[in-house]
Amino acid sequence: MKNLIYVLVLIVIGFVSFTIGSRQTDSEMALERTAEYMPADSPRKIVDENPSEKRTVDPITRVNSVEEATIDLFEEAAPSVVFITTTNFRKDYWSRNVYEIPAGSGSGFVWDNDGHVVTNYHVIKNAKNYTVTLSDQTEYDAELVGAEPRKDVAVLKIKAKRSKLVPIKVGSSSNLKVGQSVYAIGNPFGLDQTLTTGVISALGREIQSQSNFPIRDVIQTDAAINPGNSGGPLLDSSGRLIGVNTAIYSPSGAYAGIGFSVPVDVVNWVVSDIVKFGEVRRPMIGIGMLPIQQMRQLGVEGAYVANVTPGGAAEKAGLKGFRRDQFGRTEVGDKIIRIDDYEIKDYDDLVLTLEKYKAGATITVTYLRDDDEKKVNLILGSSKDM
Repeated sequence: MKNLIYVLVLIVIGFVSFTIGSRQTDSEMALERTAEYMPADSPRKIVDENPSEKRTVDPITRVNSVEEATIDLFEEAAPSVVFITTTNFRKDYWSRNVYEIPAGSGSGFVWDNDGHVVTNYHVIKNAKNYTVTLSDQTEYDAELVGAEPRKDVAVLKIKAKRSKLVPIKVGSSSNLKVGQSVYAIGNPFGLDQTLTTGVISALGREIQSQSNFPIRDVIQTDAAINPGNSGGPLLDSSGRLIGVNTAIYSPSGAYAGIGFSVPVDVVNWVVSDIVKFGEVRRPMIGIGMLPIQQMRQLGVEGAYVANVTPGGAAEKAGLKGFRRDQFGRTEVGDKIIRIDDYEIKDYDDLVLTLEKYKAGATITVTYLRDDDEKKVNLILGSSKDM
């Protein structure tokens, strides 16, 4: 019986060996036949004997002058650009513990060697603490010097060594041209400094600030401005500040090809006032304007004087606001139609025109009283006296 089992095992082993040998022979014969019919110059697969060996670096063939200029511009301006993070406090309802929580972030830039940093008002709005990170990644606690919500501009101050501070170069926005190249540096989405380029798409735009007040003569650009770029600089090809990136126009909230920057000529006088006084000291006529709702009720349009400030420039010049006669009837106040040669159509026109002057300047106000056109010279007061 054992012999029978032994014989059967040998037969099985022999059959398996024969089958495998046959398959190998068939494969070898197939390869030989393929080799016979394959042309001698046919491409063959080459097995890399050193698969971990790196490719050699090919030499640079060309770097044009435009690229070199852009690289130089970024390397020179980047040390002036900062990253700003803000935090707020929140009290836990159950434990009554107070926690510090992130409030937002944005960009900014070093204004001078005294540690003043400029950013957007909406970047620091409603925050309690501010942290400024310089381009070398050093962080500083900052204090709020002042802000002008009407222009979406705020100024912070950090206590850093002068050797750490690289003030940005300042240009002018009065002579800009559509089509001019521009460069935006910032920290979009909280990333490290990035550079985007584009051109000036339009000039003289008007947008609403965070306080719903119009900002006129805004620069429109197609340089990519995303969340986190707010407060960062818009530069010309000389690396000079020409605007502060403040807003984008996009239904989704992400960049859609239209960005806006507050012109540097506005930023310059606003920041100078904030650094000097802690606030913007605007020239004032000393009047209160008639609200839009009341004008609609009365069926009138324009820059109507609602009241005059006692002792102010308007009162001294004889301007009159709305009043009631002895029978209780409303008498319409004076309607301002021009300041010097600037046409005034509404309250926004009046405020934006006054920004062209300084306190103490003498202006000629043209106004209508009972449809009679009158003119008067007056000396502008200052908001610090209000």
